[in-house]
Amino acid sequence: MDPIKVDFSGRGGADKSREIVIPPEKAVLKVILSIVLALVTGGIVYYFMLPPLNFKAIEFYYFLGIVIASFVVFLTVLSGAFKHSEYIPYIKKKAIVPAILIGVLVAVVLVGFLVGCQFFRARSYGKLMSVQTDRVFSQDIKEPDFDTVPKLDTEAAAALADKALGDLSKQGKVSQYKNYEGTAASSNYPQINYKGRPTRLAMLQYGNIIKWITNMRDGLTGYIRIDAANERQQFQELDNPIRYSLSDHFGRHVKRVVRFAYPTYIFDAPSFEIDDADHPYWVVPHLDKTLGLFGGRDVAGIVIVDAVTGKCAYHTIDEVVNDASLRWIDRVYSDDLIIEQFNYYGKYPEGHGFWNSILGQENCVKSTDGSNYIALDDDVWLYTGVTSMNTDSSIVGFVLVNQRTKETRYYGGITGSTELAAAEAARQLVAEKTNYTASFPLLLNIGGSPTYFTPIKDTNNIIQMYGMVNVEEFNKVKVTGDTISGCLESYLDAMKRANVSYDQSAENIAVPDETAPGADPGTDAEAPAADAQTITGVVAEIRSAVIEGNTVYYLRLDGESAYFAVSAAESETAVILNTGDTIRANVTGSGSIRQMTKLEIV
Repeated sequence: MDPIKVDFSGRGGADKSREIVIPPEKAVLKVILSIVLALVTGGIVYYFMLPPLNFKAIEFYYFLGIVIASFVVFLTVLSGAFKHSEYIPYIKKKAIVPAILIGVLVAVVLVGFLVGCQFFRARSYGKLMSVQTDRVFSQDIKEPDFDTVPKLDTEAAAALADKALGDLSKQGKVSQYKNYEGTAASSNYPQINYKGRPTRLAMLQYGNIIKWITNMRDGLTGYIRIDAANERQQFQELDNPIRYSLSDHFGRHVKRVVRFAYPTYIFDAPSFEIDDADHPYWVVPHLDKTLGLFGGRDVAGIVIVDAVTGKCAYHTIDEVVNDASLRWIDRVYSDDLIIEQFNYYGKYPEGHGFWNSILGQENCVKSTDGSNYIALDDDVWLYTGVTSMNTDSSIVGFVLVNQRTKETRYYGGITGSTELAAAEAARQLVAEKTNYTASFPLLLNIGGSPTYFTPIKDTNNIIQMYGMVNVEEFNKVKVTGDTISGCLESYLDAMKRANVSYDQSAENIAVPDETAPGADPGTDAEAPAADAQTITGVVAEIRSAVIEGNTVYYLRLDGESAYFAVSAAESETAVILNTGDTIRANVTGSGSIRQMTKLEIV
């Protein structure tokens, strides 16, 4: 055996290039196993991460990087390099190709960002949205019919949706479901137009993973429909339950359904909608990156997922805009995408490029913080104010964008308060009610004058008052009222006192009867039930359940097989009842569980 030669000169730099590579035992087998394990890891990561297999999606590069890096990790572990340092040169050699691949991915990403960055493509970003600037506010925005003016924001809709969960008691599903609590904005209580009514939808989700396992065969038995104008809610029970949702798991999760059906598509967040026959669907926008690899996202089409069967259908954006059979769809362009594209339009106005947005900022504008919705022509239009790049204390106009077609109308030359400032001004008028908050305002046309209309809520997000603030004369004309009619009357008086001119037609604006129950004939939730009756009986049995923090009592009377449900929030008498008490009450409905009101002990 030749003696081992050791260099003690300290100059061994030349020998580093001849580093001894010692392969581990069964090296080829371990390489193959590492590849297999990396592919298995990739499958698991893909199942949960759901990246588009598309070079225009940054998530795709993260996914490839994880798979490549996992090969090196598995090979290191299988070779025992953590314990036997003599194998490290072998690992380094085998990692050269993965390192090159990751380097290529990084280079592609950097070049992709570079060719699509705003510095080089500013004017192209400014043209992503086509904006009409010759619109007239008083012509496009008619004077309101308060019977159809939406009053509910997301929080107020959530408060009403919680009340509707009591209807689940009729199905024996108390505490099995709750209202959806996801983080995607477009998925929480979306506003649509339903049979000419502004409507918020509330999806259900399973109470927890155990309740999903025990109820998955039954699915989600319905959804909650909330009239955003008259603030009435109704649980819509379905003959065929929802089996594909954002709260389902594995192959029944909506995002997994569309990913496996269209593995290369880039998707925006799914939006829950219903057609005129009350059938539930998920509308999932298909996005394209139009500038470079990663810039200029826009909607190329939509995937409609049947929430009952999971069946998918794809439609191009042209079909969505022009096909009359698809008019029931309201939400194609998300709020975030609309605001993003309008801000590009405002940041890079026609004839100006990148440096103008930084230095001179000539004709540069941006959206204000927040947005709301207006119903026009049976479509939902997103509304937001527009302010200059240098200030957020006042507006220079506002913009309306159709969420189905992306038609955009900009109304310039209207100066005044921002929405948040107007909401705060209305709240300050009732400052003695320290726990009240004002919703983000809705823009209305009152006598040809742009007006902010803001509901004022209590700590339970229940609307208690209304405020109106004149956009242009916000310091002089701002009022509140306990009712819409009272608020409108005070507002017109305030405009007269401030010498703000308005069309006399404003004095004839229709306001629904706010005192008579069931005054709105356009809602599904009619107040007086056709089968209402008064009963008297002796309480034989009392049961209770806590639903969304509210105790509901279920009473059975002597000689009756049905139970009568009454909420403690609606009747304090229910709390002190004992078996043997004789009661009188109004009851409605039919079946094994009926609803009870006006409960009293006799």
